[in-house]
Amino acid sequence: MRGDGAGAEPAAPGGAPREKLLTAGRVPGSVTPLHPLVLDPVLAPAAGTRRPTALIAAPFAYLLVAIVFSWPLALHLRTQVTGPLDGDTGVYVWNLWVFHHELLDRHGLPYFTSTIFGATGPANLSLHNYTAFANIIALPFVGTLGIVATFNLIYLGLTVMTAFAMFLLAERLTGDAAVSWLAGLLFAWCPTLIARSQGHFSLVAAAPLPVMVLVLLGAGRGRPIRDAAAIGATVAWATACDVYFGVYCLMLAVACLTCSAVQVSGRRSEPSRWLIAARRFLDVSAIGLAGLIAALAIGGGWEFALLGQTVRMRTLYTPVLVLTALVALRLLLSSRRGLRAVSIDRLRMGAGLLAGAGVVAAILMSPLLYAFGVRVLDGQMVSPPIFWRSSPPGLDLAALVVPNPNHPLAPAGLAAWLDGLSRDGYIESVGSISLVALAAMIAAWRAGWRPPLLPLSIAAGFGLLALGPFIRIAGLQTYVPGPWAFLRYLPVVGLARSPARFLIFAMVGVAALFASSAAALARRWPHARRWIVAGLGALLVFELFPAPRPLFSARIPSIYRIVQNDPRPGARVLELPFGVRDGTMTVGNFTARTQYYQTAHGKPILGGYLSRVSERRVRESLRAPVLRAMIRASEGQPLTGDEMARLRAAWPAFIARTSVAYIVLDAARGAPALRPIVEALDLEKLGEDPPLTLYRPRAPAAR
Repeated sequence: MRGDGAGAEPAAPGGAPREKLLTAGRVPGSVTPLHPLVLDPVLAPAAGTRRPTALIAAPFAYLLVAIVFSWPLALHLRTQVTGPLDGDTGVYVWNLWVFHHELLDRHGLPYFTSTIFGATGPANLSLHNYTAFANIIALPFVGTLGIVATFNLIYLGLTVMTAFAMFLLAERLTGDAAVSWLAGLLFAWCPTLIARSQGHFSLVAAAPLPVMVLVLLGAGRGRPIRDAAAIGATVAWATACDVYFGVYCLMLAVACLTCSAVQVSGRRSEPSRWLIAARRFLDVSAIGLAGLIAALAIGGGWEFALLGQTVRMRTLYTPVLVLTALVALRLLLSSRRGLRAVSIDRLRMGAGLLAGAGVVAAILMSPLLYAFGVRVLDGQMVSPPIFWRSSPPGLDLAALVVPNPNHPLAPAGLAAWLDGLSRDGYIESVGSISLVALAAMIAAWRAGWRPPLLPLSIAAGFGLLALGPFIRIAGLQTYVPGPWAFLRYLPVVGLARSPARFLIFAMVGVAALFASSAAALARRWPHARRWIVAGLGALLVFELFPAPRPLFSARIPSIYRIVQNDPRPGARVLELPFGVRDGTMTVGNFTARTQYYQTAHGKPILGGYLSRVSERRVRESLRAPVLRAMIRASEGQPLTGDEMARLRAAWPAFIARTSVAYIVLDAARGAPALRPIVEALDLEKLGEDPPLTLYRPRAPAAR
């Protein structure tokens, strides 16, 4: 899939190669614009080089890769999924069902539902990772193909879409369809996205990220309305895929449009004596502080009195933070270049584009924003606190360079090591930047290639953010703060609370750099072009290959047929263990498998698992006597005799108020404290599909 003329170096006016424009005309003392969009005329392929056959063949080739790399999923589309249903996967499958249910069955706004939290009022899904884009695509298929087959086909389709979007970006940058196809392969099936497909399916829908780069590359050509609409629409699309992606696209747009108003000045004049003195002071201070940090690490800390106050120095967070600031300031003062604003016109242009993009995004996201506004007015806003030391960590630096842990030849110990690097487990710890891509870049560098600025900035900038608030190396906490230590406190940006996911956008930059370096190698040795591209392709396929993929049963226990056949739409189901759960806390013991089972029986349930649950809902659950007893018992706390008596007394009124018609006990997960409750409530057993047992209340009030 090679574009016409891909092997030739595009020429600038006058015959000069376009790549030379990157350095041409820069002399000491000159001023170079930082406007990232200046890369567009340098890196874009010559007019007419794109072949329609490549645009048609690329997605079909990616579809074949999607089938092979997910094997044997294609054989089990209706019966298995690539992630365990008792984790996040169960909620992502439920997303498709509840969106379809609320929009087409109930003819309402799908950001509100009464299908969960049946005892504490309707749920507002504005802060839930709702995957609206995937839900919309799934609408025509849920009723005909079934929820599991639709979910699996959507997953495969999203990976193809992600790969093709990266192909379009790389082809725009290089004009070489063959290496651009490899860039799409590298991005869509990189180890971090394969790992996410075991649970965080929303992150697989990463197509908006390369599209945002494409949009920004084409901006700034005197089409402000069109540019603003494209930026706003892409941000809205990214948000509909995953809120994190919406934040990432917004961050990149703000950064690019800000840099468009900045220039890099040339070599500075000789430093003044004051500047020299400041540098020496910083040197001495940094050396002294480094000695203090070493003594603190060896001695384990001190405690002393100062002006009548006890001063404790136990950890390295603050000293290393100060040392990092000193080193950064010293490097800044050593720089021979400076920054200065270009003009007010550029600042106005950037602000105007962002304002217009904001209007477009707000219009497209109006259902979500309406639901969010209702949540705020109802006092159910959820904003988890950001702690300086204990907020979610990022990727371990060593995890970026280890081989692909998803490979069938990867040792089991590698996955176990990654799983132990973070409290968030394996999925959040996989990095593994392609070693083949890094080798191609090194070879191209030695042959004279230099990385384009924009992809390099994306890879380096988002890669640094992915390391989290404090840098860790092979499990060792260095206490060195990264950019995320400060950016996480910014409004909107702080919504992306799990920094490891920044690596997905960094991989856009890595894939673009790989495409650029591979194209440079092919141009450097045109007689060996086919061997170079074929060799890189074979190595990439081998390195990224993740099959056979582990699959998980999507079987629905037979007892839910009884619930499904109940003609009463308001008959609710209470599953034991019971709980309320979100991405930051859990009360009781709730599993997402309960919501997955709901996609089969269709009846409201009492518990629930969303990305964010308000504190008010948790308080209401704990305030209700029956739910409080269920929560305690689900957590393994046995009830006293008095508590059991109060539970029995409150049970009939609770059944009447909540319309609970069925109780399901999971013996595999059920705490021993739950069995006495089931026996004390005198329930009628309806069926059993181990480890699940289905009951219903005997009280007439529940019928």
